[in-house]
Amino acid sequence: MQADIYALAELCLFQANVEDKIAVTHKAWLAYQTGRLDLQPANDHSIRPITDTAFPQHPPRVAPREVAPRKLNSEAGRIALLHAVAHIEFTAIHLAWDILYRFRRLPDEFRIDWLRVAEEEAQHFAMLRDRLRALGADYGELPAHGGLWQLAMDTGNDLLARLALVPRCMEARGLDVTPAMIAKLEQAGDQLSADHLKIILHDEIGHVALGSRWFHWECQRRGLEPESAYFDLLQTHLKTQPRGPFNLEARRAAGFSEQELSLLHRWESLDRRPT
Repeated sequence: MQADIYALAELCLFQANVEDKIAVTHKAWLAYQTGRLDLQPANDHSIRPITDTAFPQHPPRVAPREVAPRKLNSEAGRIALLHAVAHIEFTAIHLAWDILYRFRRLPDEFRIDWLRVAEEEAQHFAMLRDRLRALGADYGELPAHGGLWQLAMDTGNDLLARLALVPRCMEARGLDVTPAMIAKLEQAGDQLSADHLKIILHDEIGHVALGSRWFHWECQRRGLEPESAYFDLLQTHLKTQPRGPFNLEARRAAGFSEQELSLLHRWESLDRRPT
């Protein structure tokens, strides 16, 4: 029996139970791998508004400035860091499902790519949750900020903006900051947590690269020059400019051009949009 990709997307996005979301994601990926996933179902699924997306009651979501700083020389600080990263990975499951659910009339490859991302994000989340539990904590016990999902809501009507702002901006920021977190965890003697973040960093380069690939594909479809379109969208949607230092090697591997990297550096230096 064929599984309906949009029905599975709705099961993940529009019910709040954490375990059910993970199970649905694994089920969908297995269905694809075994040739039982219908990527273009005959049923006419209306697209539910992004505001219907359901999240668990815990963790409570707060403004980024309300999340306490994390000092990694203590176990409590490392738990706070791992919880924050777990929340990002949990949110990213929704981001991957939402982009394939919300933006249709695209090649099957688009849906396959983002389903693969959803599966990998679910694996990351499960890995981090297991680590939190080993440290005597669990996901949901600390506040978390909702800035990443807010950008998804802000770009729910424009695929090009979604690709620019989520994988190619916010998730690309993870490529910049994760190496320093890995180094600090290693200095604190928490090699297992550091190794988990190394796995995530490796996979996230691929996720951002998919964002770059489909961003360029959509720019070509609209007849836009990618670098100009990218910075126009950043200027439109962001309240502040992207901040460095930038992980140039990882961003290159994730599809950023030398021109984009140069313009990011100029924008940061001048604190305004490059001209």
